[in-house]
Amino acid sequence: MSEIIFTSQATAKNGRDGHVKSDDELIDLNLVNPAANKDAKGSNPEQLFAAGYAACYDGALNLVASQQKKKIESETNAEVSFMKDSADGGNKIAVTLNIKMEGVSLEEAEELAESAHQVCPYSKATRGNIDVTLNPKVV
Repeated sequence: MSEIIFTSQATAKNGRDGHVKSDDELIDLNLVNPAANKDAKGSNPEQLFAAGYAACYDGALNLVASQQKKKIESETNAEVSFMKDSADGGNKIAVTLNIKMEGVSLEEAEELAESAHQVCPYSKATRGNIDVTLNPKVV
């Protein structure tokens, strides 16, 4: 097993229509299933996953750029879609990463986006399990 750098914890109660709280209480949210209740206020697992993936991927992108001696400004937006899975009749998720970069050409942005996807821990964890679309843009 690899060396553990740190561990984060959160507890969910009552699933998609419940509550989630991190052990340090920085995250303390009511959960709402937007497919079942569009008017209720609260977060959902896909929104939380999107926040984590966007942050992790953007960090990997900046790491890869610095390793290649490229100075960029970046912003990553993760769209996490909750979908029907035709393979088993259940549900699945898919992700689109919308990546804005300043300081590089479109070709360099595409190369950096793919390199970041190879090293991002979220990308590694989901590789082969969910569809991830990279959508790099230069601004």
